[in-house]
Amino acid sequence: MTLQAAHSQTEPAFSKDALVLDAPLEVARIVAFLRDRVLGVLGRRGAIVGLSGGIDSSVVAALCARAFGNTKVLGLLMPERDSSSDSLRLGRVVATQLRLTTVVEDIAPALEALGAYRRQREAIQAVVPEYGADWKCKLVLSSGSESAGINITRLTVQDPDGETSTVRLPPEVYLQIVAATNYKQRVRKMTEYYHADRLKYAVIGTPNRLEHDQGFFVKQGDGDADVMPIAHLYKSQVYQLAEYLGIDDEIRRRPPTSDTFSLPQSQEEFYFAAPYRLTDVCMYAVNHGISADNVAEAVGLATAQVQKVFKDITSKRRATRYLHSPPLLVDAVIED
Repeated sequence: MTLQAAHSQTEPAFSKDALVLDAPLEVARIVAFLRDRVLGVLGRRGAIVGLSGGIDSSVVAALCARAFGNTKVLGLLMPERDSSSDSLRLGRVVATQLRLTTVVEDIAPALEALGAYRRQREAIQAVVPEYGADWKCKLVLSSGSESAGINITRLTVQDPDGETSTVRLPPEVYLQIVAATNYKQRVRKMTEYYHADRLKYAVIGTPNRLEHDQGFFVKQGDGDADVMPIAHLYKSQVYQLAEYLGIDDEIRRRPPTSDTFSLPQSQEEFYFAAPYRLTDVCMYAVNHGISADNVAEAVGLATAQVQKVFKDITSKRRATRYLHSPPLLVDAVIED
């Protein structure tokens, strides 16, 4: 028997339906977990959820409403100058559907005072000197023949007349744009903890497994929370819960977006190398030792396409390990 034949016999069976879950059972499990951890372990009275109008925050809000009752969940709507009006509108839609109390916190003045917009603009002007406050921008991934398949981040800008252009970024410019933009997630998280402190509530995080695993979050920003109830769920599984929980159709149909820059931007443009459905399947395969050949056959793609996603997953895990690291201590601090 050849080594390849032996491997094929021991490899777990794989189906594109591997990520299908029992939604009612999973909802009940998460709701019980939230009650136990928030009320019991943490000793908090309820939940703070930042509502972005996206699928993840909507599902988390619905889970919290089931766990604590709608009167013990505060939905925070935190728009800023660059965020889409749809985010605020759809955040209100889910809050109305769940009968949640909401607070609107416009974080633009705080970002202005911190210099977030100015620092971003100054970085962009290093490569687009004419870029001004009335322009728009976004970061996009580009992987073509010139980059030998390596993901390269570029900057797309739009002038006040609607003309767009895209330029490649030097590393130092890219880093400053990201650093300035990360203020947004960090100011939002500070705002969540303000309300958590005054109400004695817990801050509930909204990253799903794909985002958490691949480092698609800001350290001490949206990557921080007291409880993360969907970080074990693949993105496609979050959509399954959304359907069971009756989340508004428009939110369920809305393409995943970072809603970070002033130009509309999908998560695939900004960070992920493939649509979430394919990345989910490939990550499941990586986690369970399933070969690219078996995945390709199950989903109807070429093996080379699946291998590319495998490579991107492992590369992002290495590159974002720092984001998952706790503070480093000279000596362990042991508590009895």
